[in-house]
Amino acid sequence: MAALGEGCARYVGGAVRDALLGRPVKDYDIATVLEPKQVVSCLKAAGLKAVPTGWEHGTVTAISQHRPFEITSLRQDLSTDGRHAEVAFTTDWRVDASRRDFTMNALYADMDGRVYDYVDGLADLKAGRVRFIGNPQDRITEDALRILRFFRFHAYYGQGDLDPAGLAAAISEQHRLDILSIERVREEMLRLLAAYNPVPVLIAMAGGGILAHVLSEWTGDMMFARLHRLMSRERTLDEPIDSLRRLASLVKPADLARLGARWRLSRADQARLAALASPAPHFDEKSLRCASYHDGATCVRDRILLGDGEDNLATALTFLDKWTRPVFPVQGRHLIKLGMTAGPQMGAVLDRLENQWIESDFKLDCEALLDEARQILTEGADSDSSGQETRDA
Repeated sequence: MAALGEGCARYVGGAVRDALLGRPVKDYDIATVLEPKQVVSCLKAAGLKAVPTGWEHGTVTAISQHRPFEITSLRQDLSTDGRHAEVAFTTDWRVDASRRDFTMNALYADMDGRVYDYVDGLADLKAGRVRFIGNPQDRITEDALRILRFFRFHAYYGQGDLDPAGLAAAISEQHRLDILSIERVREEMLRLLAAYNPVPVLIAMAGGGILAHVLSEWTGDMMFARLHRLMSRERTLDEPIDSLRRLASLVKPADLARLGARWRLSRADQARLAALASPAPHFDEKSLRCASYHDGATCVRDRILLGDGEDNLATALTFLDKWTRPVFPVQGRHLIKLGMTAGPQMGAVLDRLENQWIESDFKLDCEALLDEARQILTEGADSDSSGQETRDA
């Protein structure tokens, strides 16, 4: 912050909030009385790279020691449509604080660690109250995503029941979620699911109709039992929290592929979600090896953690951790040496050999598989000869 000048910049939001709670600080956001052009000039004078990541809204990203720092000019909203805002810059810290979402996010701190609190955010932070600044409906009208942020922040920072005024506003204004892009909804929901225990918040969302609004594939409260079981296994087996796997626990297997497409997940995540529609394999080693070879150990691990089986989970997961996927020993060049030409027939033979290799629990070696290939070729030649004799007759 020294590059911006003494007293003209303060840390704000998550960095202050998490530092006060003794939690790891991941992102550093800085607020400043300077306007964007002045910020860029100061950064360049200090030899720092400045990237205009949100110029119209007053945000410049500074790069220092390969780390990004978002610097935003103090501002006030002139007009909003629930997604975008037209802003004007200001030098009034209190005005800037009043336009933010929650009181605990409107805390500022200077280089000396002095905290500036204009909206009683410190008291709410200590009490675990996620409370909108001012009128909750006004804050939601400014940005409809704040409905989902309200629930996510309670999952991470809240204690006890959700703030009644905030909950009532979120429920009454949930129709505004329809104006949001699916990408913004998706990212907010996945972040919520990554909380240590998102279930109480999800139950509140379900009770207000909001969960079904953003996750139409959700089929009712019975799915929370699956999430509870998954979370219990995560903790017992020391498994890392995985938002996508938790999402899968809330949706019937038959709907997972549709959800992945609707939420516009990456191709890899769509494939992973769709693969969870299949049941977990048996926990014997051969079944685990076969399933992992076909679908990957990560996918099989997901299925096991989501599955109905209760016994030997730890043993099965330990086996998957240690298993290395073998390489199919036969290649097209081997079949060419046997006189086969490249094409659909070769592909069919390779598939047949690979299936036999898998069925042998990967024990057949290259030579044994080539003996089988020779037998296939002989059978094909005999079939062609028989067909020719029939035609000659």
